[in-house]
Formats: sequence, C-alpha cells, structure tokens
Amino acid sequence: MTPAIEIDHLVKRYGDFTAVHDVSLRVESGEFFGFLGPNGAGKTTTINAIVSLSHADSGRIRVFGHDNREEWRQARRLIGLAPQEYNFDRYLSIRDVLIFQAGYFGLKGPAVRARADMLLERFGLASKANQEYTRLSGGMKRRLTLARALIHEPRLVILDEPTAGVDVELRLELWALLRELNRDGLTIFLTTHYLEEAEELCKTIAIIRDGRIVTQQPTTELIARGASLQEVFLELTRA
Repeated sequence: MTPAIEIDHLVKRYGDFTAVHDVSLRVESGEFFGFLGPNGAGKTTTINAIVSLSHADSGRIRVFGHDNREEWRQARRLIGLAPQEYNFDRYLSIRDVLIFQAGYFGLKGPAVRARADMLLERFGLASKANQEYTRLSGGMKRRLTLARALIHEPRLVILDEPTAGVDVELRLELWALLRELNRDGLTIFLTTHYLEEAEELCKTIAIIRDGRIVTQQPTTELIARGASLQEVFLELTRA
C-alpha cells in the first residue's frame, strides 16, 4: 500500500539558521503517527513543508505517492490541516467557516452544505451553527478546527499540538474523537510534546530535537526501551 507520507532528507533553512536537518520519515496509510519534540524542535516547520506552506531547501516529500512540489494540487487535496492557533474568519458563522474552507478545494453546492451539517452534528456543534466562532468555548473551537480540516474529505489529517493548553476533560474528549476517526480509516499525523498523549494514541512515534530525528519506533518498543533505561537510586541512612 502506498505510504501516506514519505519524507526523504528534508532540509529547511531560514537565513543562517537550519530549522530542519536531513529529516526522513515514513507514515503508513491508516496509521496514527506521533511526531514528538519540545517547542522549537522543528515540528511545525516539517508540517509546513508537507502541506507546501513553505518550500524545502532540499529533500523530497510525497503524499500518497504524489510529489508535493511537482503534483502539489493532488497532494494538498489529500491533506486536512488543523493548526495549533485559531485562524477563523470572525465574520462568518461556524457553518460558513466550513463551507468557505471547502471552496478552496473547488467544492460547493448542496453536497458541501450537507457535509458541513454532518460534521457540526458529529462534533457537537450543530446548535451553534449560526454563531461566530468568538462565541464558542475553547473546546468547541478545537472541535471546529478539526471539522474544518475534514470538510473536503481528506485521507490524511495533520494535527499541530491540538491539546496544547487545554484541560484534562477536553483532552480526553479530543482523544476519543481522534480514535474514532482513525478507526474509520483516516491517517492521522499528530504533533505533540506530551509523551503520554502519543503513548495513548499512536502506533508509531518519531522524536525530533534541534531539527534532527532522534528516533522512530513503534510506540510499544519505544516505551519499553524507556522503561528499561530507568534507574532507581536509594539513599541509606543509619537509624
């Protein structure tokens, strides 16, 4: 089966600063893939290169076999992006946010409106369909971000730290939604700096630090390896 994402020797520089150093990754179709690293490690830079928001200085990226530079329309059509920051048009209702987003992919008409209504219902937003996003709670805004990423029926969704700064209840709610989407066959590429989140959700984890891939392993192997490296120190004192 064609991989969802293939990254070969990606390099991205900003002036004299190299944000991503020779990164290579492979994400299988239907996989729940975790991309971990601290702030500033290169996660968002890698995402921007995948979705063609920035051009790599060298390297090659394919999305379901489509080169994202030579076949960028085909590649971009297959990706839904849920960024960390909210960037909705505040003058649109949340239903129109979804419909407007579909227009970027050449989609319009009754089918798009029906899909928007279906997504709002699925994510518990139907009662807010005609409200502006500024009137939504933080949890609802996160769900709207995900719904917008799905409006054009992509095969791959990229989530950039979707639970950063949210409370435990909302985090668990988002985890349940993501598991359901993955069970339905959606490939999910999740960036996070929470190891427990990746451990809970992801089949495979890659860790990036200072723009370089430190490791890429099945989650169970990575966690087992980490457990085996733990040390216990005992300090004994006389009674």
